[in-house]
Parts: sequence; structure tokens; C-alpha cells
Amino acid sequence: MGKTAKHRSAAGYQSEAERWAAVQQRDGAADDIFWYSVRSTGVYCRPSCAARPALRQNVAFHASREEAEAAGFRPCMRCKPDQPPLAERQAALVAQACRLIEQAETPPELDALAAAVGLSRFHFHRMFKAVTGITPKAYASAQRARRVQQELGAAASVTDAMYAAGYNSSGRFYAQSPAVLGMTPGAYRAGGRGSQIRFAIAQCSLGAILVASTEQGICAILIDDDADFLLRDLQDRFPAAELLGADADYEQVVARVVGMVEQPSLGLDLPLDVRGTAFQQRVWQVLREIPAGQTVSYAELAQRVGLPRGARAVASACAANALAVAIPCHRVVRNDGSISGYRWGVERKAQLLEREAQQ
Repeated sequence: MGKTAKHRSAAGYQSEAERWAAVQQRDGAADDIFWYSVRSTGVYCRPSCAARPALRQNVAFHASREEAEAAGFRPCMRCKPDQPPLAERQAALVAQACRLIEQAETPPELDALAAAVGLSRFHFHRMFKAVTGITPKAYASAQRARRVQQELGAAASVTDAMYAAGYNSSGRFYAQSPAVLGMTPGAYRAGGRGSQIRFAIAQCSLGAILVASTEQGICAILIDDDADFLLRDLQDRFPAAELLGADADYEQVVARVVGMVEQPSLGLDLPLDVRGTAFQQRVWQVLREIPAGQTVSYAELAQRVGLPRGARAVASACAANALAVAIPCHRVVRNDGSISGYRWGVERKAQLLEREAQQ
């Protein structure tokens, strides 16, 4: 919390009546602004402490932990007021688990991760998902996917990349690779060689639009004024893939995408080939849950993802989105409601928001 915000919050807890109300409500916003002690138990607590409520006549308020301890009170064993706030302690434990996952040659078992951070299996799993928005297994899968992509670009062979990424079974590696890469490992390593990507370019009210699909689903919806630029962008993504255009059947897919752009409230009932890190995919999933005609701020989006202080991180995930409108990053605005940057131009973002507001 910034200094200005903290002073503004502290202004709401000046009187003893206001502080007592915060204690009764277990108001987390009052944590680190004041502490309270309980004479009958000899401990001091945070306002958000979940311990059994004390009687008012036994409660005193303190401006600091040091003041409470100088008065002879010891830290509560439940809310641990002498340690960082619970959210910070949980984030530190999750970060420790993430490093263990990233450094392991093979995905660690849930029990081993929980034991490493000193928690029960159930408590650790619930906390990890609350902090990151995904499960430990999903995080490990995303890390392995990232490692596969890195190794395929550096290893001498697909087999070398498989073992370097931590796979002990070629069957499992090849079974999982299409979901991770959108194509076979050999094709990915060759820049898409041997794979087929269907695409078409059309016109919509926002300019030229390119829609492309792998076998898994739509992998790109790109918008620009220059159709040639869109095609070069697709070619740069898969320089050795076989790009198939002028497909009459695929034109129907493009028409449905254009219809979604013109009337976003209709949605897009087509499979998507969404590729990104575990965190990016979590952000993109939350974005798809925002109804047409509504907006959220980057701070609100971070809250929904499960990272209250992750506004910059979710903004980066929005910028990495390659599926315009289908993953509606245009519905994210600044805290004051103003329109901020958009991968396909702020003018298009304004048009989309105005269109949705009228539908």
C-alpha cells in the first residue's frame, strides 16, 4: 500500500469507536494501521484476527506493535501480528513452491510441495490456487510446456529436447505435445514445417482482419489497416508452416468471427487454440467471463485473477493476447475509466466499447 493510500485509510480509524467497529468486523483494511490488545489473554492482535471476539472492556488500542509489546502483551499465535500480513506470507510460500516446480526436472508431487513449505496437502493446494488462480499441477504443466518450447529450439534433436524437458516417456511426450505446441514437436522445431494453418483475410468495420486456425482451433485474430502486414505477422509466427488460404469452407469461419466483431454480445462459439503461459491463460480466461457492455479496471482484473497487486502483470498479459475481441482485453480500462493502450489501437478499443454499450 502506498504512503498516500495508507494515510487516507488511517483517517477512517482515528476514534476508539471506529477502531472497535473495525475489530468487530475483522476489517483487514485496518491491519498495520493499528493493533489491539486483550487484557484477559495477554496478547495483542491485528484488527482482522479471526480469534474469538473479546469483551470491549478488556480491549486497548495501540499505534504500533512495539507499543503493544512495551505494555506487556505478546503476539497472538493465530494472526501473528509480529510477522508480515497473511497475504504476504502466503505469497512468499507460493513463490517458494513455484521456484521448486521450475527447478525440478520432473513435476513434483503435491505432497512433496506441501511438505516443503510446511503445509498440509489440502491447505497448500487451496492457497496456491487462491494466490495464482491455477493449481500446482497446471503451473507445473505450463512450466514444462515452456521448457519444451525452449529445448526444441536449442536441442540437436526432438529426443534430446524431450529428455531435457523432463519427460521420461516418449509416448507421454508426443501425446501431450499437440495441446502444448499446437502441432507435432518436429513441426514446431522446424518453425511449423509440415503443419497446416488455414487462414483468410477479410474486411470489417475496424479494418482488415486475419483469422487463422490450427487443428486445435482459432490461433489468431489480428486487426490492422494493412492486410499485407497481417499476413507478414502470421508468416513470422510460423515461417515454415504451410499456410492455406482461399478455402471456401474456412471463409464461413471468418464470417462468424467478423460477425462477433460487429456484434460482440453474440460471442464466438468456436474452439480456440490459446497459447501462453499459465498466468496469461488464467488472465485470458477471466477476460472471457466479462460480459459485453461491461468494463473492469486493471486493478479489478488483478483481483479477479487472484493477484491483488498484479495490475502490471495482467496488463502485460492483455498486451500478449493474439485473439482480438474473442479474448476481450478491450474491456479493461484505467482506474478512472479512461481508455488506455490496446494492441490494435486505442481508436479501435473506443469503437468496440461504444458499440457494446449500445447493444
